[in-house]
Amino acid sequence: MFTHIFVGADDVATSKKFYDAVLGTLGIPEGKADPKGRVFYRTQTGTFGLTKPIDGAPATHANGGTIGFACDSPEKVQAFHAAGVANGGKSIEDPPGLREAGAAKLYLAYLRDPYGNKICALHRG
Repeated sequence: MFTHIFVGADDVATSKKFYDAVLGTLGIPEGKADPKGRVFYRTQTGTFGLTKPIDGAPATHANGGTIGFACDSPEKVQAFHAAGVANGGKSIEDPPGLREAGAAKLYLAYLRDPYGNKICALHRG
């Protein structure tokens, strides 16, 4: 359904450090910058990007928005969360762990990146 997702960052280098760390725990290679200073993380399932806002206004986060990253184990969820906190992110909501949603068992961790974007690491058990 999705081809790409971008989040805004006033300091792309700071956000790159954060996302290199958290996405690296999932096996995603380091982000690559283009001539415009945008950073891209490309996989077979889509592209995640960082950019200064095109309109020149400060970057802001989406109120009510969350970007979820798939993990293939609870250990990767934990590593994602730990890398995020160690690289300028903030742990939010409940601590990383198992949540039950009806018949579904989800292992989740939520963070705010350095610019307040809400992200999630998720393993479906």
